Amino acid sequence: MSQSTDPAGQIAAGYAFTGPALDLGALLWEGTCLPDRQIRIPLSMLNRHGLVAGATGTGKTKTLQLIAEQLSAAGVPVFLADIKGDVSGISAPGTENDRVRERAADVAQDWQPAGCPAEFYALGGIGAGIPLRATVTAFGPVLLSKVLRLNQTQEQSLGLIFHYADSKGLELIDLKDLRAVVAFLVSDQGKPELKGIGGLSTVTAGVILRALTAFEQQGASEFFGEPEFDTSEFLRTSADGRGVVSVLELPAVQDKPQLFSTFLMWLLADLYADLPEVGDVERPKLVFFFDEAHLLFNGASKAFLDSITQTVRLIRSKGIGVFFVTQTPKDVPADVLAQLGNRVQHALRAFTPDDAKALKATVKTFPRSPYDLEELLTGLGTGEAVITVLSENGAPTPVAATRLRAPQSLMGPVDPADLDRAVKSSLLYSRYAEPVDRESAYEKISAEQAAAEAAAEEAAAAAEAEKQAKEAAKAARSAPKPEPSLAQQVVGSGLFRSLARSVGTQLGREISRSLFGTAKRRR
Repeated sequence: MSQSTDPAGQIAAGYAFTGPALDLGALLWEGTCLPDRQIRIPLSMLNRHGLVAGATGTGKTKTLQLIAEQLSAAGVPVFLADIKGDVSGISAPGTENDRVRERAADVAQDWQPAGCPAEFYALGGIGAGIPLRATVTAFGPVLLSKVLRLNQTQEQSLGLIFHYADSKGLELIDLKDLRAVVAFLVSDQGKPELKGIGGLSTVTAGVILRALTAFEQQGASEFFGEPEFDTSEFLRTSADGRGVVSVLELPAVQDKPQLFSTFLMWLLADLYADLPEVGDVERPKLVFFFDEAHLLFNGASKAFLDSITQTVRLIRSKGIGVFFVTQTPKDVPADVLAQLGNRVQHALRAFTPDDAKALKATVKTFPRSPYDLEELLTGLGTGEAVITVLSENGAPTPVAATRLRAPQSLMGPVDPADLDRAVKSSLLYSRYAEPVDRESAYEKISAEQAAAEAAAEEAAAAAEAEKQAKEAAKAARSAPKPEPSLAQQVVGSGLFRSLARSVGTQLGREISRSLFGTAKRRR
């Protein structure tokens, strides 16, 4: 059969790239795996973003591992969020077994056990990993509003608070800094500060403070502070030229989905802000896998969605590729989905009317295909997927059902003791492990308030002293004059004045001595 009349041949021809590419697996056609028909993705197209989707248990995590280890081997750094704690095995060689040998034979894979150079991180040091921290200022009001679940009005007020803090040199490093500024701006002393630009209502301030309290009770205080992590650390390669795989360990905070999804968005936004424009490149500078992506978009404000869309659209020119990982494409807003040129769709389930609706919506997001995609997507096995990517000239490739290769690294977590040793032996551990609490908004406002209280106490004491002095003077003026003493009465009498006139005479002197008790001089 000629290729022109062979649908499988036509599909495979769309993946015959000339430049460097990652090997994903072998084509599936009419229920048969064709090992000579390889499905690949051009390395230069990895910064055009992508989506890995599928129901729970269909093999999404292994797909991430497969792509990540090949990127690392090609010298491309990778960032992976490890939600369930089973990606740490990427740092260790895999274990060969019957299932691995069978899969390798099916897809014509020369399987060799191999681990990747890896660094392990944890949000704020909760869990195993080098602590990742951000300052409140760097996190910004839009992302913080998302994680605090503020409405649009409250988000605008939070932006006003950030603006005031910036203009007054009040560094917002941790959550107590933000709390101190909010409390100050609704105090008698602080209210006039924002009066000219709308002010901050006591009600809105109360909502923000309550949201901060709930946030802190979830352990969020650990995530904000210094030393702030430098996201350029994710762009490193090892001494042998392989890309370092940065694994963010999240099992300890998996019950706080809003927090870690928003924090991942901060990492991406920070990379975008710091990196220079590079345009199209032969290989990306970093590929970022955003797991449980639906959590990022749930309940998101328009400002937040606009921020994500802009970041995803523009970060490609910085050499960064972003893969969102979720259950169905409908979890991702249309404006974001339109930016995702590479698609790996694992099996979907259609157990409920909502599932069936999601299945139909997913099928509509793929190019036209000789496959019956509704039937195919519900019949795929674990480790199989429907794939379409961007070719080297940027055009979409034909839809290809694919049996994926097996990862060569360990498919599961490493031993906790090995993970702990890897973390503490890292050169980055000493740089980021210990938190630093320098003077910032909280300390400055506390010092000003203490000085104001001391000045007020001093003024009150002075006023009290002055009041007491005035009362004493008034009491002295109104008090009755005391009766004169016997001596005063004698001195003031007429008799005494008469005697004084005669004091110069001998008789006067004798009388005077007699009156004052002095002895007569003896002759």
